[in-house]
Amino acid sequence: MRKGSFRKILLTSGAVLLVLVAVLVVHIYWVTRPKAPDEHTRIMARIDLKQDINQDDANQISAWLYAQKGVDHVLCSAASNIAIFTYAPIQNNADAIVSKLKMSLPYNKAQRYMPSEKEMSQGCPVAATSTSYKVYTFFKNIF
Repeated sequence: MRKGSFRKILLTSGAVLLVLVAVLVVHIYWVTRPKAPDEHTRIMARIDLKQDINQDDANQISAWLYAQKGVDHVLCSAASNIAIFTYAPIQNNADAIVSKLKMSLPYNKAQRYMPSEKEMSQGCPVAATSTSYKVYTFFKNIF
């Protein structure tokens, strides 16, 4: 009788573990699959101003960016001559925002910063070494 109970417990534990692993695989696939942007999607963009600005200029750029459709957060640094903003891709386009900025304000050298492939691959050093990332890449290569 004791051997039969041990076997039942072992089989039940194995079945539960198998179900949990299957749920994990489905969850990882579900949250990492590519999907089209929706009304909740936000994208971050950076503008390199390529000229010295002071705090008044930074405030003017921030106010102008906040006035653009779809822009919801702006950070503009006079020390580094960089503006960073988040926007809704359904409502606006970062390249269009930069073009309008060049035409509306006296910052003709402003340019949208686009990271290189090498910089993109080095974006999050923790993710590349984490166990969950390794599991994700394993299943991504299988499917």
